[in-house]
Amino acid sequence: MMNNDLFWNASIDDLKKGYLYDDNDGNYICLICGDKLENGIIHNYNNQLITSEKRMQYHIDEVHGGTFNFLISLNKKYTGLTDNQKEVLECFHKNMNDKEISRELHISESTIRNYRFKLREKEKQAKIFTILMELASNNTHDNKIIEPHKTATMIDDRYVITEDEREKIVKRYFTPEGKLKDLPSKEKRKIIVLRHIAENFKPNYRYTEKEINRILKRIYDDYAIVRRYLIEYGYLDRCNDCSYYWVK
Repeated sequence: MMNNDLFWNASIDDLKKGYLYDDNDGNYICLICGDKLENGIIHNYNNQLITSEKRMQYHIDEVHGGTFNFLISLNKKYTGLTDNQKEVLECFHKNMNDKEISRELHISESTIRNYRFKLREKEKQAKIFTILMELASNNTHDNKIIEPHKTATMIDDRYVITEDEREKIVKRYFTPEGKLKDLPSKEKRKIIVLRHIAENFKPNYRYTEKEINRILKRIYDDYAIVRRYLIEYGYLDRCNDCSYYWVK
């Protein structure tokens, strides 16, 4: 969640790898969860000495199942793919031929060829659209729109939030010490406030309910309702018995 902006602003090459190198602080950063590895460190991994970049590559594969599996699992609002198209792409990724895919998905080989054609057309359209957006962005002075967090439960107009809006709402509803003055009733403001609060939690860490409550108590007296909203809006998740919480 903390890595959302970094993820969407990353280059195509970095997204394919699942990580990038930050020249400013000398770290390799996972674009999926935000984990960092300092450059220049040698890691002992399975009785082998490897670089931080190589260790990050193993991290992407072991923790997230590889970049492809993470990206293909994203909601249709991000990929633009139907469930059937995802299944076919997964077979392509496994290097299966049309006959094998036909047996696997119980569809004809002619249907697979049709999927292949449509997906290639979609790829061409995506390239042109990317170029058009880059050219258009170079000639606009509009305030930057903040990308919704990847696990948002429902994307609509509430998530059309500019950087200026975010800064104004944070300044209005939080004290300089980070205490929430009041929980807004308007949905867009609530989303901004919850997003700001969610930045207090580390990705890939399992919090007990006691730890969650302790952090939220420092921010707002009615910590229980904030905790509920963080889960409801897709910022946090928890196991069924509520014994552990984590950044979703």
